Amino acid sequence: MQILGLYNCLTTYLVVAALLFACGVYGLVSRRTVIGMLISAELILSAASLNFMAFSRFLAPNPVTGQIFTLFIMAIAAAEAAIAVSIMIAVYRNYKSIESEDLIDLRG
Repeated sequence: MQILGLYNCLTTYLVVAALLFACGVYGLVSRRTVIGMLISAELILSAASLNFMAFSRFLAPNPVTGQIFTLFIMAIAAAEAAIAVSIMIAVYRNYKSIESEDLIDLRG
């Protein structure tokens, strides 16, 4: 019966968000392809979204603020994904690879 009460606890949401964030940071550090890095960045944004929603549900006097922040994060994530995919397509056309180590010429 105690397991069913976990959804009504702020700590549960924060632990799940911390795990998502840790997986995202690990993916950014360990992945060599640009697509893997993009997916990891999406995990980090999802963790931030989950934190906003959890804090707005349990602590905010007006729960709409967390939902608005989450909508902004979703819009930023969609824009980031669209721009990143277009950059990946352009890089693949020029370098015939999406490995991040092969893109050393792009450093300024």
